[in-house]
Amino acid sequence: MNLRGRDFLTLKDFTPEEIAYLVDLAADYKRKKKANIPVDSLRGKNIALIFEKTSTRTRCSFEVAARDLGLGCTYLDPSVSQIGKKESIADTARVLCSMYDGIEYRGYGQEIVEELAKYSSVPVWNGLTNEYHPTQMLADMLTMKEVFGDIKGRKLCYVGDARYNTGNSLMIMCTKMGLHFAAAAPKEYFPDPELVKTCEEYAKASGGSILLTEDAKEAAKDADVIYTDVWVSMGEPDEIWEKRIKDLMPYQVNSTLMSYAKPDAIFLHCLPAFHDLKTQTGKEKGEQFGITEMEVTDEVFESPQSKVFQEAENRMHTIKAVIAATLGA
Repeated sequence: MNLRGRDFLTLKDFTPEEIAYLVDLAADYKRKKKANIPVDSLRGKNIALIFEKTSTRTRCSFEVAARDLGLGCTYLDPSVSQIGKKESIADTARVLCSMYDGIEYRGYGQEIVEELAKYSSVPVWNGLTNEYHPTQMLADMLTMKEVFGDIKGRKLCYVGDARYNTGNSLMIMCTKMGLHFAAAAPKEYFPDPELVKTCEEYAKASGGSILLTEDAKEAAKDADVIYTDVWVSMGEPDEIWEKRIKDLMPYQVNSTLMSYAKPDAIFLHCLPAFHDLKTQTGKEKGEQFGITEMEVTDEVFESPQSKVFQEAENRMHTIKAVIAATLGA
């Protein structure tokens, strides 16, 4: 499978076979990491990481993956990068691709990473945009494969706000790879109808399916995976918090919801999670809105069914696979 020189912007751009190859490559890199087998075949190359939105898992995953592969790595945080401010996206791409062998972008609209890729002569990787989160999907698939042995035909239930990057990307991933995707949310939180239509075509080809429902019990019934994400992005105003909590609390992942899934079902979350009051934001919002947990209860988060930290580790192995495959390691 030759992916050298390819951008990694959304899973829509990749065939099921190419996606499966990246997951298998990630599994091999994970095995080598555990066995202390060096994989630094990209010595002499360098990559740039543009972060307009800060991150723990994505930044650490790219930096560790780069160092393991022998790459030099430059991190550009929101206070340093001039992208779209003093310098256009096109000019930024043309400058960086003259110095680096690959460019990662984590930030806002998908159109930004698409424009970077348009003007860059080296691979561009999407670390997260408002619309898509493709590297997270590879980590999710690797985690499911490790737990179940296979993923085709499995049912994944996503509960919460399904309109943005995680919900969109899960629907793409499931329908591309022959899984049954179920999303439970109020109708105003359903994904974009045009994307749903596209994913229905993927499902026809793969044997997967899509269920969008306001009934969380229906979505969770016999699921292999229960998945959720934070309901509110940091920095959003109080009225957004108040509305989301009111609208989405019936879709909280708790022991009752988990009981509708299969007995061996797992819980996944791309993190960070609001499952207790042990963070500054959790404490503040807990006091403000009278809650102790939000999208997932602490009981489920800390349960044996929860694979969130295995999933988080797999971000690094799958990102390593993306870098290596597109740079031709």
